[in-house]
Amino acid sequence: MARISAKSDNTGALEQLGASIRARRKLQKLSQEALADSAQIDRAHMGKIERGERNVTFLNIVRIAAALGCRTSDILLDADL
Repeated sequence: MARISAKSDNTGALEQLGASIRARRKLQKLSQEALADSAQIDRAHMGKIERGERNVTFLNIVRIAAALGCRTSDILLDADL
């Protein structure tokens, strides 16, 4: 089975996930930097996650959800995944 990377994601799942994270961040009026700091993720990496350019790990999704004060499943549901 081939590994999925952001470059080979033809499903759009990574872009949907990133859009879900960005929307929740903006609703809370958080900067990308503030969310990244709270989730203990590099700010540049957070930007790539939001743009769907990174195949984000499950643990990072958990950290992001905690920083946003929601459940991991909420982010996935918002992304329709």
